[in-house]
Amino acid sequence: MKKIVLGLMVCLSVLSFAKDNTLTVGLCAAYPPFESRDTKSGDIVGFDVELANEIGKILNKKVVIKDAEWQALLGGLKNSHYDIILSAMSKQEAGANNVNLSDTYYLLNDVIVVKKDNQEISSKEDLKDKTVGVQLGSGSEKVVDKLEGLEKVARYNYNPEAFLDLKHERIDAVVVGYAYAVNQKNFKEEYKIVGKLAPAELVVVMKKGQDKLTKDINKALDTLKENGVYDSLVKKWLAVK
Repeated sequence: MKKIVLGLMVCLSVLSFAKDNTLTVGLCAAYPPFESRDTKSGDIVGFDVELANEIGKILNKKVVIKDAEWQALLGGLKNSHYDIILSAMSKQEAGANNVNLSDTYYLLNDVIVVKKDNQEISSKEDLKDKTVGVQLGSGSEKVVDKLEGLEKVARYNYNPEAFLDLKHERIDAVVVGYAYAVNQKNFKEEYKIVGKLAPAELVVVMKKGQDKLTKDINKALDTLKENGVYDSLVKKWLAVK
């Protein structure tokens, strides 16, 4: 019996050690250039992925990436499926009252995108009586909901569906994050940006009460900004090409 108990204690100790040395990151791999699946390898790549790995190095933790549906991310965090969310999530999307938030790691402007030959829309004022597409549950949706005079808001599970409807003129415009917009395939040939809306503060999200982890994440972000790694990631993934 003593051997069995001792064996169980050793197993529990090993599991605890493994968990302590792991940082599990939840994200939705459908938002390039922040996170998406490489079409050739199938690997999840992007700015947030590399940022998470760099944070892991500083915290001396192995980073494990878990892909999830966007709408399920906060629920997964609550149920301890991962330690943090790092998925281009804004303060508004996260809901500061229910979670811990890191310092802002990127300021992302929402923009109005229309087809390149559109001559009717040149600013947000021109969206009156128009149909605007937006992703469900996103910060962009919150921005659109504050706009007045829209004929209709078309809500999509993911942004590619909105861009497909825009391409085929089933909607008049899409509101989306700037970095996502300009990294669309053939963007310059097919679309144009006609206005910027409220910027979104992107943050790392943790369970409510995870104050030590929040402090550690903030220190890691500060270090990455000081040593130049953060700027190199921004240049690699978010610079307009």
